[in-house]
Amino acid sequence: MTLIFEHDSCLEHDMGPGHPECPDRLRAVQQALAEPEFAGLERRQAPLADWDQIALVHTQSHIDQVIAAAPTVGRVQLDPDTAMNPATLEAAQRAVGAACAAVDAVMAGEAKTAFCATRPPGHHAEPERSMGFCIFNSVAIAAQHARRAHGLGKVAVVDFDVHHGNGTQAAFWDDADLFYGSTHQAPFYPGTGASSETGVGNIHNFPLPAGAGGVAFRDAFTDGLLPALDAFQPELLIISAGFDAHENDPLAQLRLETSDYSWVSEELLALADRHCQGRVVSYLEGGYDLAALAAATAAHVRVLMTET
Repeated sequence: MTLIFEHDSCLEHDMGPGHPECPDRLRAVQQALAEPEFAGLERRQAPLADWDQIALVHTQSHIDQVIAAAPTVGRVQLDPDTAMNPATLEAAQRAVGAACAAVDAVMAGEAKTAFCATRPPGHHAEPERSMGFCIFNSVAIAAQHARRAHGLGKVAVVDFDVHHGNGTQAAFWDDADLFYGSTHQAPFYPGTGASSETGVGNIHNFPLPAGAGGVAFRDAFTDGLLPALDAFQPELLIISAGFDAHENDPLAQLRLETSDYSWVSEELLALADRHCQGRVVSYLEGGYDLAALAAATAAHVRVLMTET
């Protein structure tokens, strides 16, 4: 069984007219997952994350700054790309809560896989700051939650968003029991993610040049990321599922097709079967062409639903 975590507050977070990270993104995902083939999904409401969960990754000063900045009316800019409206704080807490609740559910055996259909995204949020549309780093927090609440030793995050997850890398940098693997366009925002950035041997970056398509993407996984992940032998796999490397996405220049997302999802689930008893938590990151986002998310969740 596959679980979907969602909450209406994630639709109410709005960073302003014309902003690419908009509520319509989540509406497109929800509409795609409302098709009859997804009727077997169990949908759950994302809980509010506890502040001590968020503090597993973020400094207290960062948490305090976000709380203090949260407006009761209008919008407040946290950086040139990232804003808060009155719904943002709850949405960000629910997004983290979804990721942690998904971990709890798969660890309890309630489902093998879970997808967090929430926003804001998280992988750019560093321990001490919000940035790049992201408030809190949900996947990094979920990884630490898995270790604290469930006693896991090794947890992996794989990130196929077109942008490098600088925040997750920063949170994992010096911890050999946390794995971060990323394919992303480079040079590109946020400017991190060189192959030479390796942490303590636990960081595995595979930058791709603008214009690269499915062949280069699949080669990066087959020749580099998947073997490294196999060697790591994670007990839980978390996916930063960004769909903005799609050829139709307006914010980047990679050329993936929907079939590439099906392929990578199949490869990651096969690896989870080898090492993690099939346990996978996936979290929505980027994706800014609504039709491409809907199609790629559907392809990804379709694979998550596959029983092995």
